[in-house]
Amino acid sequence: MEAAAATDEKLGLTPWLTFRIPSSFRKLVDKLKAITWKLKKIAEDDPRRIRHSLKVGLALTVASISYYVNPFFSGLGASTMWAVLTVVVVMEYTAGATLSKGLNRAFATLLAGAVGVGAHRLAALAGEEWKPVFLSLFVFLLAAMATFSRFVPEIKARYDYGVLIFIMTFSLVAVSGYRVEELIQLAHQRLSTVAIGVAACLAISIFVFPVWAGEDLHNLVASNLDKQAAFLEGVGKEYFEQKLANYKNLEGASFLTSYKTALNSKVIEDSLANFARWEPGHGRFGFRHPWKQYLKICALTRQCACSIDSLNTFISNQEKTQVVSDPEFQQNIRTACSVMSSESGKTLAELAGAIREMRSPFAAAGHLINATSMESSVKTMAPSQSATLSEVLFYATTVNLLLEVVRKVRRLLDAVEELASIAEFKRPEQAKSAAVKRAVEGESSPHVVVDMRG
Repeated sequence: MEAAAATDEKLGLTPWLTFRIPSSFRKLVDKLKAITWKLKKIAEDDPRRIRHSLKVGLALTVASISYYVNPFFSGLGASTMWAVLTVVVVMEYTAGATLSKGLNRAFATLLAGAVGVGAHRLAALAGEEWKPVFLSLFVFLLAAMATFSRFVPEIKARYDYGVLIFIMTFSLVAVSGYRVEELIQLAHQRLSTVAIGVAACLAISIFVFPVWAGEDLHNLVASNLDKQAAFLEGVGKEYFEQKLANYKNLEGASFLTSYKTALNSKVIEDSLANFARWEPGHGRFGFRHPWKQYLKICALTRQCACSIDSLNTFISNQEKTQVVSDPEFQQNIRTACSVMSSESGKTLAELAGAIREMRSPFAAAGHLINATSMESSVKTMAPSQSATLSEVLFYATTVNLLLEVVRKVRRLLDAVEELASIAEFKRPEQAKSAAVKRAVEGESSPHVVVDMRG
């Protein structure tokens, strides 16, 4: 026994059994904990994801009934599996996306089935020998034309999935029709099963805890404006307003980087706007809500974020090398910059609140006037002879960058006011009445009340 133990020890078996297995087990436990924590964080970031997962399971269950119930299976045959496959490819996170794919699939299947049957009948007129030739020609021509139509921007944006389904369904019906005698029955079964799957998806997406793309776009636009407002107000108060404040002391502040999300949100905004146009009227959003105006505001918001990013980059890179030689000139410029930055931030905050509450931005114009009024006073400021050229250039560039931000904010104000007019947002009198009503009912709304008093 001692000899065997010595042999095992020489071979390294005892240390492997003693340490290797627990070490591997600990690594497995750590991986499971990491996966669990990640899944928990995903669910906490947006609880709607859990609901969506359950909704997909429910939709698949409903579609599967057509396969399990004998009357359905007897009438539709093995084609009932297409109902399940339809749910898998059609069910999306938002109701608008589900409507887009569902209606595209349903109408494309109907149209392709009808065209496929027609192509089969026309080819049959040429006789059995020429029938496969004409069917192949029809498939080639229609597939080529449908594929080319996908390059049209309007079709690509809204009907791309439908075109793909049209090509697939037409090809299947046209080709299978050459071997299948009951072609119309085949087309009917395919259309019926797709309709079952689409109906299940649409019903569950719209009536069971719906996630509206339009509402997400609405909140995203307001959120991007809020983040830029936080930057401008933060820099105006924490940097320009403080005497001889150093920019590097602000490092780590969240408002210095949060505005950058607007720079990379174009794809999400375009996608949400496209899906929102498919959605029926819901909540505060009518059937023909002006979603295109939201895209205009999004474009202006990105332009404003670019100007803010230029200001942020310039100050953070140049301010470190500045030497104060004319404190009075510097403080006058910083005071004007503080007003322009803070008031522009308040304007954006008011625009974000107006969009979120669907009311006219009645207080935004006043803040913007305060910001623009500094332009004339800045032009009259002259440095003393002790001021260095680099110091003058630094503050002249800073002022110009801020004025560019103010101009972008003015364009945003015009766009939001246009949205308020088109979408018939609440006017100031209506907003005040609604605020008073909420206050009487115990739901305080200090932001609106304060603005109306001013």
